[in-house]
Amino acid sequence: MKVFPYEVNDGKVTFNIFPELCKGCGLCREKCPERALSWSDRLGVYGTPTVVPDPKLCKGCRTCEVVCPDCAILVGRKKKEN
Repeated sequence: MKVFPYEVNDGKVTFNIFPELCKGCGLCREKCPERALSWSDRLGVYGTPTVVPDPKLCKGCRTCEVVCPDCAILVGRKKKEN
């Protein structure tokens, strides 16, 4: 089975959510220190809403990625140039 993410990218942080893996448990929302995640209109594997980050609030700390029990989130940060 191929899994296709959708991406939110603000130039500093890239947030990928994999709807085929997300069961909509909300652990990522609960643990986000910035309260940057909200429910989206996209549905996950069980027909429950997935999450979407607010690019203005998301700092790319990866807490959501770490706590997701289904590995449905991948966060990347742009490297700082010297």
